[in-house]
Amino acid sequence: MAAVRACGDGAVLSHGSAAVLWGFLKPLEGPVHVTSPSTSGKLQRAGIVLHRSPSLVEKGETTVRERIPVTAPRRTIEDLPRVLPSYLVRRAKRQAEFLKYELHLPSDRSRSDLEEDFLSFCRRHHLPLPDVNVKVGPWEVDFRWSVQRVVVETDFFDYHRGSQAFEDDHQRELDLRLRGYTVRRYTGAQLTGYPAEIAGELGEVLRARSRPQPVVPRR
Repeated sequence: MAAVRACGDGAVLSHGSAAVLWGFLKPLEGPVHVTSPSTSGKLQRAGIVLHRSPSLVEKGETTVRERIPVTAPRRTIEDLPRVLPSYLVRRAKRQAEFLKYELHLPSDRSRSDLEEDFLSFCRRHHLPLPDVNVKVGPWEVDFRWSVQRVVVETDFFDYHRGSQAFEDDHQRELDLRLRGYTVRRYTGAQLTGYPAEIAGELGEVLRARSRPQPVVPRR
């Protein structure tokens, strides 16, 4: 609030600072980012990065959260690539979607840094690359090997908590198994801490599911 007030009328919290206020990111180190619709005035203030944007006054670009003027969720996400690395931008977008904000932004096929890490993991360990973020029945799964009928889900602890998420995850896994899929679930910490073990397990599952299955005679 102090940073916004210091930047004059019409100024709002923005960029990474706004993403933190909306709950899209955890607190970030460094100065507070503020955007002002004015094109004149002091350019630098201690502890503040001041951005200029005459378009800020357009309808829907700003709002108030916890009594602090701030860029609206969509504008906040659009501003992030200018100041943050791509993995934090993806993380913020994923969390905004998880919190049910309608962003209506173009998105790539891999929606989180953890998913991209998993694709890199597959390449390093010479595993076949899966389809990413595809529908299986009513569910959208993170990774699918369609021929082997194997699904892998990757999780961040922060973004998959709560009783409803717990129930949904188990319902999804049960339904996928009933559809003939083998399901494996890995966390970011597991991919980092146990890469050889996960590569071995997943490789064996894919090989086993690639073999012709014996035909059981019907009685």
